[in-house]
Amino acid sequence: MPDLPSDRLPDKFNEAKHLKEQYLKEFNRQVEKYFSDLPSDWKENVADDRSSMRVACTMKSTDSFSMLEMRRSFFFDLLGQGRKNLAVIHGSYESFDAPVEGHPKVKLYFSQDAGSVPKGYTKVDAEISFRLMNETAATFTPTDAHALAVKIKQQFVSAGKGVQFTKGKDIYAYKDTAKGYRLQVYSTTEADAVDIIKRCLEIQNVTFLENNLTKHEPKKTSQPKTPKKLVYGKEREGRRYRPIANVRFRYAVVEVPGMNKEIVLYDVSGRMGGLIF
Repeated sequence: MPDLPSDRLPDKFNEAKHLKEQYLKEFNRQVEKYFSDLPSDWKENVADDRSSMRVACTMKSTDSFSMLEMRRSFFFDLLGQGRKNLAVIHGSYESFDAPVEGHPKVKLYFSQDAGSVPKGYTKVDAEISFRLMNETAATFTPTDAHALAVKIKQQFVSAGKGVQFTKGKDIYAYKDTAKGYRLQVYSTTEADAVDIIKRCLEIQNVTFLENNLTKHEPKKTSQPKTPKKLVYGKEREGRRYRPIANVRFRYAVVEVPGMNKEIVLYDVSGRMGGLIF
């Protein structure tokens, strides 16, 4: 076949076929990268969650256009690849502080159910974190992250919903620095706080010690509501002081030194992706 001029397409060029071939090639390249924790000689199977998800995501030349769209939506929307360059909740990368002594930092995020938020107010939320003192950036692997995600789901999800506690003004602090814990749980009861603390410890099989727990009870009471203030040309609700509300576990991420974004370990909703369902 003679060489075609660079400014011409072949005769009877099939635009749809060409687009599909190029789309499959580039899309499946991203899928392979996303599932890079699987063996390099991985073959299609549904023996575990990760393999099953990769099979569901991988596009095939025999797929109908509706099948291609379902795979694309599953990968980008449900697994969260369409949001991979967005910060999770923690501001800009320039203000990122590497974990102390290079140990990965796990963050658990909780928030109030939308239906229980009073009109005009934002959701009450909470973040609890601890460090993996037995790991460094060099030793922590995708396999370790996957195992960590499994443990977090076991501890903080029940019947498909995130575990909840009642957040309030009292601070229950648990300190075991050698094992990576400097926890602070704002709660209305010690029972709630201890339950959450024990779940955090159980992730690393650490025993709860009563002597490591302290309580700080401010004299100021929680403010369920505040007087409205004129802000930016509109009357708006003022900032509440440690309001009381039920907050539910939503997702967990891990910061690894040397990486410019957090790794989503598990997200109850599935919208942010994560290493497991």
